[in-house]
Amino acid sequence: MQNVLVLNTNTKRESGHKAQLNNIMAAKAVADIIRTCLGPRAMLKMVLDAMGGIVLTNDGNAILREVDVNHPAAKSMIDLSRSQDENVGDGTTSVIILAGELLHAAEPWLEKKIHPRIIIGGYLKALDDALNVIDRIGVKINQSDRAEVIKIIKASLGTKFSNMWSDLMCNLAYDAVKTVVIEEDGRKEIDFKRYAKIEKIPGGEINDSTVLAGVMFNKDITHPQMRREIRNPRILLLDCPLEYKKAESQMNIEVTEEGQWTQILRLEEEYIKSMCDDIIKFKPDLVITEKGVSDLAQHYFVKHNITALRRLRKTDNNRVARACGATIVNRTDEIQESDIGTGAGLFKVEKIGDEYFCFITECKDPKACTVLLRGGTKDVLNEIERNILDAFNVARNVLQDARMCPGGGATEMAISQYLINKSSSIQGIEQWTYRSVATALEVIPRTLAQNCGAKVIKVLTELRAKHAQDPEKNATWGIDGNKGVIVDMHTLGVWEPLAVKSETIKTAIEAACLLLRVDDIVSGLSKKQGGRPTGGAQMEGAEDAPENAQD
Repeated sequence: MQNVLVLNTNTKRESGHKAQLNNIMAAKAVADIIRTCLGPRAMLKMVLDAMGGIVLTNDGNAILREVDVNHPAAKSMIDLSRSQDENVGDGTTSVIILAGELLHAAEPWLEKKIHPRIIIGGYLKALDDALNVIDRIGVKINQSDRAEVIKIIKASLGTKFSNMWSDLMCNLAYDAVKTVVIEEDGRKEIDFKRYAKIEKIPGGEINDSTVLAGVMFNKDITHPQMRREIRNPRILLLDCPLEYKKAESQMNIEVTEEGQWTQILRLEEEYIKSMCDDIIKFKPDLVITEKGVSDLAQHYFVKHNITALRRLRKTDNNRVARACGATIVNRTDEIQESDIGTGAGLFKVEKIGDEYFCFITECKDPKACTVLLRGGTKDVLNEIERNILDAFNVARNVLQDARMCPGGGATEMAISQYLINKSSSIQGIEQWTYRSVATALEVIPRTLAQNCGAKVIKVLTELRAKHAQDPEKNATWGIDGNKGVIVDMHTLGVWEPLAVKSETIKTAIEAACLLLRVDDIVSGLSKKQGGRPTGGAQMEGAEDAPENAQD
């Protein structure tokens, strides 16, 4: 009997055992890319992005989003790093390494023809117990104690390029996040992505970086006779153009007499004058609009000693409104006295390098701020920006949830020890898949030891023995990522937000379970790629590995 072809002849399909092993190989290949980026002795990666620029970083998410992969399982792994970054902002390298190790730990059970559902069952049981252990060993800190919060931020920055300026960076991150905190009905809102802008200006020293009690933006005044420095300015923010209205579509005016042309020009001038009169009667010192300002409007403003800025970004306008207490107005005839912002202490225009920047600072109660970063080159500034964004996330996590757990691989080793002890009470094959999670979790302390050049087997054996000796008392013992020796995290002072740690383990185990459930990969051929499959194992070493494994 002849076989019936259901799929297109151009379709590539991998199913069953081969698909599962391909997924594991792809996940391991992604994890190996950033394995050396973990810990304080982390190496940097230089990645050429799609636009031809260079990304120089050890941030897991920043590296992986520039890596172009073809395998669907590898793409799924890269998404883990992105979701981790969006949710908690830290642990992007750990989650990839851990997910890759969990899939690697499942490989021998798949070789022995154990059903993936049994492996997943053991993994999910281990996940529940791991989260309970994290809750148990978590320690609360005092959120209002600046020194304690900065110590947590410093632990996060200890693995980054900006570690050499960690005191400065920690203070910048703490001050910026503290500025944008809004408390309403016992609920904290910390929206630093919208209200704490990082402004990078090449040149100067990194130690010149600062957090402004207000905002700055890359704009200059519209007329040379306008004031460039104003004390206690009255600020008016607009979202409308201060110029004559243009038709939304094409418009033709037929003029038959010379007087009609003069009348049209006069009407335009009167329209602009009426808008300026609406503004001038409130006596503002500074007018900022998101649209244009005509030459005639500038003339009226100069006559009344008003400074005007035009075409400011919407996001910058929102920050100015939060900093000085103004309200953005959409029509000039709707302006009220309460819309004028009076919270700023100083407006001035400064030239830095070849650019002009406006500063609105010395605000009384700014709920928005600008972090001004200075540095030698753009690459250095870009890496410091990525580092300080991680520090922002850590500061936000600490201010929202005061529970911390020990770093340096101590939490992972404590969970691993607990799972090994508990596994003896589990019946059947699930006991061994449950123990696989305990083995996989040791990858974090092992990688920390590898990256600082320590004797891995010796250090890991010492740490394992320490935790086995007294699991409760020694739960805070981990690896010093600088010296490669075991140490109590209470002494070293390396603590991580509990939210980051629990999210890392949860995301890694759930992602591993998801990929283990895949038993079929079907991919068509893309005409755009000249016949190259859009799915299937395309990563180096991922395509041939299953055949070698089956041999």
